[in-house]
Amino acid sequence: MTKIHLKKRAVNLRNKGYSYSDIQMKTGVSKSTLSEWLSSLEYVPNKIVKDRMIKARYYSSLAMKKIKKESILRANREAKKEIGNYSARELLFVGLGVYMGEGTKTKGVVRIINSDPKIIKLMIVWFMKVFRIKKNNFRIRMHIYPDIDEGVAIKYWSAQTGLKKDQFMKTQVDLRVNKSLKNKGRLPYGTIQLSIKANGNKNWGVFLSRKILALIAEILK
Repeated sequence: MTKIHLKKRAVNLRNKGYSYSDIQMKTGVSKSTLSEWLSSLEYVPNKIVKDRMIKARYYSSLAMKKIKKESILRANREAKKEIGNYSARELLFVGLGVYMGEGTKTKGVVRIINSDPKIIKLMIVWFMKVFRIKKNNFRIRMHIYPDIDEGVAIKYWSAQTGLKKDQFMKTQVDLRVNKSLKNKGRLPYGTIQLSIKANGNKNWGVFLSRKILALIAEILK
């Protein structure tokens, strides 16, 4: 087949929506030559090409998901190996790190504010193991929005923390009308404040706040 006939066939195939790879297979013409001949033509993929593109994207998505899953599994394995069973001293530093980010810095007040039950449970363990706080000395105050069922939220946080319902203080309901709605529904059980009630133990009142802040200050020196 002459070069002229090849070009005509290539143009015809391109107008029918075939890709350069398809045309190369049908004509034997290199892609560089096809680009020279066909680059000025308007290209609309035909059904065959579109179906192949959809399938390619699907398998590419599966491959990416597999790579992501393998990466997450590897990260989890390495994290588990590197963390292992940490000591009491390491737990002290972990809790101080969380408190630096999520704890109240007001003198005389010991309080953690968060919406993640894993963080709250970690800090309950931290207070109990590091400072010997008793479980009945914890108090919870929920901060919720009007669309959150208070009873459901109390039941949820009680189950997550292992604290009794009588350890829950009066719930704060955010009634601000100008509050952004972008987070609506993202915190189905609200945010909680975990605090310590001294119950007459001087080591768990103002002194505990001073000690935590002093420990943080030592770290930041």
